[in-house]
Amino acid sequence: MEVALYLLPVTLGDTAIEKVLPSYNREIIVNIKHFIVEDVRSARRFLKKVDADICIDELTFYPLNKHTSPEAISGYLAPLAEGHSMGVISEAGCPAVADPGADVVAIAQKRNFKVVPLVGPSSIILSVMGSGFNGQSFAFHGYLPIEPADRMRRLKELEARVYSENQTQLFIETPYRNHKMLEDILKTCRPQTKLCIAANITCEGEFIQAKTVKEWKGKLPELNKIPCIFLIYK
Repeated sequence: MEVALYLLPVTLGDTAIEKVLPSYNREIIVNIKHFIVEDVRSARRFLKKVDADICIDELTFYPLNKHTSPEAISGYLAPLAEGHSMGVISEAGCPAVADPGADVVAIAQKRNFKVVPLVGPSSIILSVMGSGFNGQSFAFHGYLPIEPADRMRRLKELEARVYSENQTQLFIETPYRNHKMLEDILKTCRPQTKLCIAANITCEGEFIQAKTVKEWKGKLPELNKIPCIFLIYK
């Protein structure tokens, strides 16, 4: 196995590993002893799902989250410099894509270490695929502002880009605020603007449906505490 910084996708929920991750990923993972992770506890659970025989006590974990200092992140790659492969694991989906990891990858690139992204589920890509919206040009914006006036202003800006740039716009919300987000979209966007709701992607109860704002009114699904991505297009 080539020495590299491996970016290791994980499941998006309680989904069987074999349903969304290739067997090649396991071959890589079982040979790594150093992991940079968003959450140590969930990373341990994921590794045990990959292979129950992995000895967790033999592994070293380096936490990577919003509280991790740039100095700490820089030091995390010491094993890689010494010739040991490392893996990056986020809480869900693909590391460094709407999840922590980009900072450590940037350092690896700057130091000319080999970086290998492995195949796995990305809710962003899968939602675009399932929406029927423009997959040639799209933008993911993460979380929108919480304050109502700022949020509606931002929604109008994103909707304007849909029509001026022919570009699909994607964003997310904290699961317990999904319905408030939907209400704001229906109040703010044009009746003819299309909204795709992509929920529980790759998991039990997966829901991906696209309708106009007008068609969604009075017919919203129950999305409380369910991970969702919202997409708008024309």
